[in-house]
Amino acid sequence: MASSPPVVLFLCVHNAGRSQMAAALLEREAKGALTIYSAGSAPGEQLNPAVLEVLHEIGIDISANKPKKLTEQMGLDADVIVTMGCGDACPYYPGKRYLDWKLTDPAGASLEIVRGIRDEIHARVKELARELLAT
Repeated sequence: MASSPPVVLFLCVHNAGRSQMAAALLEREAKGALTIYSAGSAPGEQLNPAVLEVLHEIGIDISANKPKKLTEQMGLDADVIVTMGCGDACPYYPGKRYLDWKLTDPAGASLEIVRGIRDEIHARVKELARELLAT
């Protein structure tokens, strides 16, 4: 009997920047071998334009994405939950593996700063992908 792929949930408040970048970067790294969700506890109206631009620079287009509200099912389905600056706004699901990535919020930041955030997320995502895909 084949086991289902690990489920990763990237979670922040607005789901307009960091969590969207992380999901897109992990999707590219995992090449379909993981199930990936990205959501926010209080989603914004639209994605951060700087995030769209810095991902486009490396060949990733998420312009069709919209900020999504965290659902109870996403939390229950997740094996790994990666929080990004949501603090108490992110709910806790017992029995899940949590990673808390301290990352600068790209809201209102220059492209140079957002590129740095992208690169930091990319490095962390590569390590997470290596770990999860090794099993």
